[in-house]
Amino acid sequence: MRLSAEPSRRCSTPAKAGAGSGTARVNLAQFEQQVHRHQDRVYAYACAFLRDRDAAADVTQEVFVRLWQHRDEIDPGRVLGWLLHVTRNACIDVARRRQARRRVEQEGADGLAHAVAGERSPAAAAEAADIRAHLERAFDRLAEPYRSIVYLREVQEMTYEDISGALDLPLNTVKVYLHRARKMLRKHIAEVLDRETA
Repeated sequence: MRLSAEPSRRCSTPAKAGAGSGTARVNLAQFEQQVHRHQDRVYAYACAFLRDRDAAADVTQEVFVRLWQHRDEIDPGRVLGWLLHVTRNACIDVARRRQARRRVEQEGADGLAHAVAGERSPAAAAEAADIRAHLERAFDRLAEPYRSIVYLREVQEMTYEDISGALDLPLNTVKVYLHRARKMLRKHIAEVLDRETA
């Protein structure tokens, strides 16, 4: 069996995936169906979380290896939730390793600046890029699990119940956290806009 190292190499929202299928014992054909059914969604989630296509592809591969290892322990109707839960945890691990590496690099390099994307000449493109950058910064300022809940609900359009299962949180907690996260995003964006207009 061979997993694709590059699910689709795009950081966009895939089509909604259905629930897993099969019996308690998952054979190779059923496993491959699960991979094909869910790999784009897992990859998109990892890509949104990590903002790095290569790291997202690595996480996706790791998640499906874990699915293979635990294939007979997972309820077929909860495969997607299990995959997203494992993906989130793997992304958190990658982010922690990155943070540790960045601290070491910053101490050694004494504050290197991040590369800035090249300028675009049309005003509309510049404004769109500016808005997107503000949204991404506001999204990045959200702590976990707020960030994951917003992504799963707003980008992947998952139901509250599916998010609850994927993140192992009570349903009401998911609803409350989503409400709070939306308020935090509005506040972050308003602060940025107030500074720019002042």
